[in-house]
Amino acid sequence: QVQLRESGGGLVQAGGSLGLSCAASGRAFSTYVTGWFRRAPGKEREFVAVISGSGGGTYYVDSVKGRFTISRDNAKNTVYLQMNSLKPEDTAVYYCAAKYGVGRPTDAGNYDYWGQGTQVTVSS
Repeated sequence: QVQLRESGGGLVQAGGSLGLSCAASGRAFSTYVTGWFRRAPGKEREFVAVISGSGGGTYYVDSVKGRFTISRDNAKNTVYLQMNSLKPEDTAVYYCAAKYGVGRPTDAGNYDYWGQGTQVTVSS
């Protein structure tokens, strides 16, 4: 069993930066692939980024490549999402999620555990 809690959301102007954290409770967190997803008002939930359990592998949706960085510190049971050069279209509720086992990591349906989400608002 893994429990996830996001933090770090807020209001920022376009072009600014924000860092999100996802703190996990439970054992063997390093065995879980962890992803960030987001849901903008009136839109479907969207994959943002994912990191392997060891932290050695990452993957991003094209719209955030070069601007967002996902990382993790397994000693602290925490995954991070550093967001730079933010745009108004990045406004959404951001969720972290963890999965164990096979399944495409960009597919939200493959994740076993979800956090409650944190709001990110980018003003123009």
